[in-house]
Amino acid sequence: MTKINAVEIEKKILQIFQDIFEQQTGGANFPGVVDDTVLLDIGLDSLGFAILVTNLEEELEYDPFTLSEDAFYPQTFGEFVQFYYENQPP
Repeated sequence: MTKINAVEIEKKILQIFQDIFEQQTGGANFPGVVDDTVLLDIGLDSLGFAILVTNLEEELEYDPFTLSEDAFYPQTFGEFVQFYYENQPP
């Protein structure tokens, strides 16, 4: 598997985030998200985040939470993207 660059990962995460957000909120406008946006402030509940991670695993073909040796819980969107980038399969 070829490593994906950080920009592409961010684009994919943002698109899937937006899709899940719109499904979970009945079509509400997706809020502006920047690196320091706190994930809990985006408006997804725990089910929404579970769906997000599942969809990302299907799209990216890996789950960084199972590949990482350390337990890590990203607080911000930037940390979330960085975690996906840094924990790609070798």
